[in-house]
Amino acid sequence: MAVPRAAAVALLAVAVVVVVLAETQPAAAQHIVQEIDAYMFTPSSLSKRKTTTTTTPAPETTTDVPEYTGTTDKDDKKVPDPSFVDEIENVTAPAGRSIKLSCTVKDLGAYRVAWMHFEQSAILTVHTHVITRNPRISVSHDNLRTWFLHIRDVQKEDRGRYMCQINTANAKTQIGYLHVVVPPSISDTQSSSDVIVRENANVSLACAASGSPDPVVKWKRDDNSTINVNKTLAVTEWEGTRLEMSRISRVDMGDYLCIASNGVPPTVSKRIRVSVDFPPMLQIPHQLVGAPLGSTVTLECSTEAHPISLNYWTREKDMIHENSKFHADTQRAELPYKSHMTLTIRNVEQADYGTYKCVAKNPRGETDGVIRLYRVSTTPTTSPPPPPPTTDPIVETRDESSSSSSNNNNVLDSFRERDKGSKYLSSLNEINKSEHKSLDAGGKGPRQEWPPGRTSGCRTLLPFAWTLLIAAVLARVTAPL
Repeated sequence: MAVPRAAAVALLAVAVVVVVLAETQPAAAQHIVQEIDAYMFTPSSLSKRKTTTTTTPAPETTTDVPEYTGTTDKDDKKVPDPSFVDEIENVTAPAGRSIKLSCTVKDLGAYRVAWMHFEQSAILTVHTHVITRNPRISVSHDNLRTWFLHIRDVQKEDRGRYMCQINTANAKTQIGYLHVVVPPSISDTQSSSDVIVRENANVSLACAASGSPDPVVKWKRDDNSTINVNKTLAVTEWEGTRLEMSRISRVDMGDYLCIASNGVPPTVSKRIRVSVDFPPMLQIPHQLVGAPLGSTVTLECSTEAHPISLNYWTREKDMIHENSKFHADTQRAELPYKSHMTLTIRNVEQADYGTYKCVAKNPRGETDGVIRLYRVSTTPTTSPPPPPPTTDPIVETRDESSSSSSNNNNVLDSFRERDKGSKYLSSLNEINKSEHKSLDAGGKGPRQEWPPGRTSGCRTLLPFAWTLLIAAVLARVTAPL
C-alpha cells in the first residue's frame, strides 16, 4: 500500500511514541500498536466476515470496468466506501479559549478516522484513542458519524491545518484551518526602561510587542502634550517600534506610553519615564522688598532643577534655621523640575533688615539669588490741603483792583524805560501830582456814592479811567510840534 509522505512522517513520530511507551508502559504500547495496525491495514472485522477487497484495475487494461473501491462479501454484496459529508469549517479563536473541529463521515463501517496536525506532521488521535501526549487534546464522536477534535486552552503554536483522514485503501483526507489570534503583549526585557539623560542629548526609546496578528505600536505622552521629535517636528502621536528624539530639553521630561494593539482585546501599554538632568536655575520676582517694623514679610524664589535641588536660605553666609522668627517652606509645582521657595520673617526688627540669599543645589550644580529687605514707614507723608475759596464779592473786587493797579504801574514803567527824556518825565510827574491832589481832595470832603449803591463799581472803574487819561497825555506829548 502506498503511504503518503505526510503519513509516513506521522508514522515515524508514532513509532517513537510507541518505543517510549514500550519502556515505561508496555500494555499501553501494545494497545496503541493494535490501534495503528487496525487503522493502517484491513480491519480484522472484515476478515471475520470473509470479505475480499477489490481495487480498480489499471486504466490501460480494464477500460470498460467502472472505477470503484470497496468490499464484497461471500454473497457478492457490495459494501460502499466511507466518504465525507461536509467540509471542516475553519475556526478562529483567541489564545486561551477551547475549540473543537468537526469531521462528518458516512458509511464508515469498520474503517477508522484519525486526526493529524499537518504542519507538525503528528498523528493526534486514531478512532477513539488519543495518540499525542498533549494533555489539552481529546476526541469524541456522535454515533461514529461526526468526529470532534477538542483543544483546550489553545496556544499560538496550535494554529495551522488539521487533517481528518479515513484509512481506506487510498486514504481519504479533509483539511480545516485553525487560526489562533493572540492579544498583543510587550516584552519588558526587549523594550526600553526608564531613561535619564542630560539636557540637549539624544534619546532613543524601543518597544518590542508581539501578538497575532502582528500589533501596531504607537507612542503618546501620558499628559497628552506634544512629542518633540526634533526642533522642527512636534506631534501628538508617533507610530513605530522606536521613538527617536534629538536634543531633548527639560520640557520633554515626563512619562511616555508605548501602546500596542492588533484588534484583539485587550490593548496593552508600557510606561517609560524620561528624566532630563540640568543644574539649578533661580527666578526672583522681587529683589527689593520693603517692610515696616513689627510687620510680617515673605521673601520668594522660584527654582528649576533636576534632580530636585536642595533648597535653603542664608543671611551673611549663615544658613537660616526654623525658629519663632523665620519659617522656610518649599512647594512643588506641577512640573517635576519646578519648585517655589518662601521665607517668612515674623515681627520684623531693625536687625532683620539687610540681604538674604535663596540657594539651590543638586548634583549638576549650584546657584543662589539675592533679595534685599529694607525699612519703610507706616505713616504716609502728605502736604496740607489748600484753604477753601471765599465767595465774598468785596474780596474778589479787591483782588481785581490790585491786579489792575499793578498792570498800570507796569505800563508806566515800560514807558519810563522807553522814553528817558526830561520832557516825558516832567509830564508824568505832573500827572502824578494831579492824581495825588484829587485823591487828597476826595479824602478831605464828604464821601458821596455815584450812582447810589454802586460804590464798589466806581472803585473798580477809577483805575481804568486814570489809565485812559495817562495814555491821552502821553499821546499829546509825543505828537510832533
